[in-house]
Amino acid sequence: MIIAIASKRGPKVEAVKKCFELTKQFFISTPIEFLTYEIDAGIIMPRSITELMDGAKKRTMLLQQTLQSENRHADFFIGMEGGFHSMHHDGKEHIFLQSWAYVSNGVIGFFGSSGNILVPEKIAVEVMKQNRNLSEVIDEFSKRIDVRSKQGTWGILTKDLLTRQQSFEIALTTAFAPFYNSEIFS
Repeated sequence: MIIAIASKRGPKVEAVKKCFELTKQFFISTPIEFLTYEIDAGIIMPRSITELMDGAKKRTMLLQQTLQSENRHADFFIGMEGGFHSMHHDGKEHIFLQSWAYVSNGVIGFFGSSGNILVPEKIAVEVMKQNRNLSEVIDEFSKRIDVRSKQGTWGILTKDLLTRQQSFEIALTTAFAPFYNSEIFS
C-alpha cells in the first residue's frame, strides 16, 4: 500500500504513520510505503474553517497532480492544514486552533478535524488582527525555535498534553473513517 503525504514536516508525517498503525487492521495487510512531498496550498495562515478545509483539500489535489506528473501511483493521498477560526458566543469573539485533514483514494475524498482549543487573546490578536504567521508568534510567545516542527502550538497551549501530531492524528482518524468503516458510511 502506498500512502502519499502532502508534507515533509515531522508532526504531520508521524501523525499519518500513527493513524495507519491504528487502522491497518481494516486495510489489506501489505507493507506500507509512505511518500512525502512538500506541497504548498498557497494559504499562509488559515483564519477560518473554510480556509482550513480548502487548504487540506488543495494540498491533496496538488499532491495527486504531482504524482500523476511523475507517473506514480498511491492508494491514498493526504493533505493536512492547521490554523485558526473564530466563533461568536455570548456577544464575544472566540478564536480557536484546529487541525484538518483531507484524505482521497484518487476518486473520492473525505474531511476530518481535530478538536479545538481556545487561543489566548494575545496570540490571537497577533495572528488575526496583525496578520502575522502563527509559527512566528508562537516561537516568540514560547521563547522557543521552530515550535511547529515539534509539539506545535497545541503542545505549548496544553503543556504537551496534546501535541500538533496528536491533533492531526485525530483529524486523520476521522477523515479515514469512511474508508476503514465503509459498511457504515456506504
